[in-house]
Amino acid sequence: MSRLLFLFAVIIVVYLLLRSYRRQSPRQDAPASAEEMVRCVKCGVHLPKSESILAGGNFYCSDEHRREHTSK
Repeated sequence: MSRLLFLFAVIIVVYLLLRSYRRQSPRQDAPASAEEMVRCVKCGVHLPKSESILAGGNFYCSDEHRREHTSK
């Protein structure tokens, strides 16, 4: 009987250790940081904000689209 209780206690300890280990591990599926996406006013393409051109409060995917849209 005492061996059965000891085995049960060992199983519980192992279970609790594994459960606490899984809680502490960082999630791999979430991106570290996501960059804001913006839409080109001229063609509607979505691109990262850092790669866009900002002119007159509007975002553009290229300088050509900026020139075409502002010349109208």
